[in-house]
Amino acid sequence: MAKYGTNPDAPLPGSASQEEIRAYYSPLRYGWGAFCAFFGFSTRTHRASKKRAKLVADIVTYIVLLFGAFLMVYPFWWMVAGSFAMTSGFTGATDMFNRLVWWPEFTTLSPEAQTGGNLFYNYTWLFTSGFQGGSNGMPQVYSYWIAIANNLLYSVVPVAVGVITSASAAFAFSKIQWIGRNAVFFVLLAAVMVPGPSIMCTQFVMYNDMHWRANGLCLIIPGMFGSIMTAFFIRQFLFGLPTSIIEAAKIDGAGYFRIFVQFILPLAMPAIMAQALLSFMGCWNNYMGSFIMIDPNTSSMINLPHAMYLLTKNLGENMAPAIAASVLCVLPVMILFACFQKLIIGSLMLTGSKE
Repeated sequence: MAKYGTNPDAPLPGSASQEEIRAYYSPLRYGWGAFCAFFGFSTRTHRASKKRAKLVADIVTYIVLLFGAFLMVYPFWWMVAGSFAMTSGFTGATDMFNRLVWWPEFTTLSPEAQTGGNLFYNYTWLFTSGFQGGSNGMPQVYSYWIAIANNLLYSVVPVAVGVITSASAAFAFSKIQWIGRNAVFFVLLAAVMVPGPSIMCTQFVMYNDMHWRANGLCLIIPGMFGSIMTAFFIRQFLFGLPTSIIEAAKIDGAGYFRIFVQFILPLAMPAIMAQALLSFMGCWNNYMGSFIMIDPNTSSMINLPHAMYLLTKNLGENMAPAIAASVLCVLPVMILFACFQKLIIGSLMLTGSKE
C-alpha cells in the first residue's frame, strides 16, 4: 500500500478497488463509511448513490412534515376527545386536561348520564340547560339557539353587504379613471395601520350614545360599509381582468353600475367569495367585539364566543362542556374552509386573464 502514499487521510485514487480501500483504512473507519453510505452520505471509503441520498432526504422531509402536521392537528383532536369526557363531580376533571389524550374517555357525570348511557351528554346539556337564561352568568332570556342566531346575524349580514361594498370600491379604484384615485386609496390603506384597540374607547362611547349596544347594531352596521383590506385584495384581482370588456360595454351604452353588476361581479366572483369566506370566519369568531361592546346584564345579543366565556367562567374545574361548546363553535368554520379551500387559495394567488 506504500504506492498510495504514507498519509492515512489522503484519498485513494479512483482506480483503487474495494479490497484495497478496506485494507488501507481501519475496520472502524470503513464500517463508519458503510453506515453513512447507507443513509446517503458519501465518505472517503464509500460513495453513496444519488438515488439513496434522495431517498434519505425525502424520508427526513416527510418525518419533519408529519411532525408539523401532528402539532397542528392534535390540539383539535384533543378538543374533540375532551368534549366527550364525563366526570363524577370534580374528581378526575383536571386530570384529563393536564395530559395528552389519544381517545375519548367516558366516566359518569351525573345519575342521568349513568342510567341513560348518553355518550353525547355534554352536547345535549349545552342545548338544553348549558346556556339557560338567568344561570351561569347568562342573560335572562338566552339559550344555545339564541347564541347561534346571534352569531349568524353578526356574520351573514355584515359579510354579505360589506363584501359587495368592498367590491364596488375595488372596482372604482381599479377600473375607473378619476383624479386622485391612487392618493385616496393610499390614504385608506394608511388607516389600516391604526391599531384597532386605540379607537375602541371612542367606538364604545359613540355606540353607547347611539343606543346600538343593547340591540347588537354595533356589530352589524359598521361591517356593512366594507373593509379596506377586502377592497385591496379584490382590487388586485380586478387588475388582472381585461379592460376591453369595460370599454366594449361603455360603447354599447352601459353605465358603471350596469358594468359592475353584469360584468365585474360574475368575473370577480372567485375573489369575492374567497374574501367573503375569510370575513365570515373573522366575524364568526369575533369574541372581542361582543365582549367589549355588548353587556350581557342588559342585553341578550351576545354572540357565541362571548357566551362560551361566560359558561366557562362558571363551570369551575369541569371543563368538558366548555370543550364541547368549542367544538360546536369551530365546526362550521372548518366545514366551510374544507369545502371552499381551493377557491380561497385560487383567489389569493390572484389568477385571472391578462391582456
